[in-house]
Amino acid sequence: MSDFVFEERGSGKFAVEGELSFATANTILKSSENQLAQYSNLEIDLSGVERTDSAGLALLLEWKAQAEARKASIKFVGLPDNLLAIAKTTEVVDLI
Repeated sequence: MSDFVFEERGSGKFAVEGELSFATANTILKSSENQLAQYSNLEIDLSGVERTDSAGLALLLEWKAQAEARKASIKFVGLPDNLLAIAKTTEVVDLI
C-alpha cells in the first residue's frame, strides 16, 4: 500500500501529502467524502504531494464535481507541476 496523508486543518482547509495516484486515489476519495461534505467553502493544499498521476487529476475533478453538486466552492492550492502538466495535456486545467 502506498503512503498518503489526508489531513483536516480546520475551517474547510485540508491537505494531501505523499502519493496521489492509482494506488491511493480511491482510498483518499473514500476517506475524504464525509469530511469534505461538512463545508461549503473548501481549500485543498496539494503542496505536500510527492508523486501523482492521472488518477490524482481524476480525484481532483471528482472532488470538484461533488462540491458543485452540493453548491460548495472548492479551491486547490500548491498543485504539483506534473499534475498541472497532465491537466494541460488533457485540456482540463481550467476545471481545477
